[in-house]
Amino acid sequence: MDIQAASNHAREIAEKVLAPSANTNDKEARFSTEALKKLGETGLLGLTVAKEHGGAGLGPRAFADVMAILSEADASVGMVYMMHICATQVIAVSGGHAATLGAIAKGSHLSTLAFSEAGSRSHFWAPISRAAKTPGGVRINAKKSWVTSAGHADSYVITTLAVDGKGPTDSTLYLVPRDASGIHIAAPWDGMGLRANASAAMTFEAVDVAAANRVSDEGGGFKAKLDVVLPWFCLGIAAVGLGICRAATAATTAHLKSSRFEHLGNVSLGEALPNLRANLADMQIATDGLALRVADLCHHLENPGPLTMLRVLEAKAAANEDVIRVTSTAMRTCGGAAFSKHTSIDRFFRDAHAGAVMAPTVDVLREFIGKALLGIPLF
Repeated sequence: MDIQAASNHAREIAEKVLAPSANTNDKEARFSTEALKKLGETGLLGLTVAKEHGGAGLGPRAFADVMAILSEADASVGMVYMMHICATQVIAVSGGHAATLGAIAKGSHLSTLAFSEAGSRSHFWAPISRAAKTPGGVRINAKKSWVTSAGHADSYVITTLAVDGKGPTDSTLYLVPRDASGIHIAAPWDGMGLRANASAAMTFEAVDVAAANRVSDEGGGFKAKLDVVLPWFCLGIAAVGLGICRAATAATTAHLKSSRFEHLGNVSLGEALPNLRANLADMQIATDGLALRVADLCHHLENPGPLTMLRVLEAKAAANEDVIRVTSTAMRTCGGAAFSKHTSIDRFFRDAHAGAVMAPTVDVLREFIGKALLGIPLF
């Protein structure tokens, strides 16, 4: 499978599976098992898994393309896919775990991240929980929040403070299978946006994890978060935003073409009102700008250099603001039709705000970017 084939698979899933059910799944907060099945059957769950494990062996550019296509139809599914790929990358670079990578490549294994904790809130890199050493590995007691695909994932990449960690960044990552004893899921997800991604709080109570299931160096979890998770996560969030922007722009265009002023001779809104045309133009400009930013980040991840981390941080910060601006403009431009849910624009608007509250938040990213420009250590 090459990039074009991956994009074609994603487009077919978006058109035939996601688009027809996105509004219903959003209303009912229903996780799309149908989408997951198709992502597995087409090989997209194994998009970034090395060919030696049966995967497609593709990189950031294919990931961004697939993410944007899926998210244009249903950002909840896009988020499920993004967290799976982020977890897969951690598993892949840790060495070993051939069986898990093989299952992912075959489309029979969904993974996700379980990082955030209420005690450290948006500072996802600083867990409060700590692993306790056991003869065969560690025992984990942790309360995690915002776990995408909670209860649906086959494994969770979880972070805790290292057994002998001295500070908040002395963490370790572990791969915890879904059938491990002591895993509990809180009440079903009922958020404002991304309502169909099964994001929920989870408790890991006296969960024993074998030493072989460690997926970072002992105390090396922080490095893995910065070097592996953060770049793929920020690229994924930017691509989700791009998909939502494209969807909102297309829906607004359709509304301005189809809705008419009968008392003015049956002229369309777009023909009659230049201010609405200007709004649409602003949305398209922002969407195209975000597409260029996503492409630029893909280039930097494929060709790492001194500006790569800056581009990683900028991509999420800019995308979070772009998608809120574009969907807000769509709501204002389409007026009552959007507000009364006669279009899907209200869903795009609600989904758009999720990225801004996901760690690292826009405010934190601005702090990081400012420090980076001034040569101040980030931590």
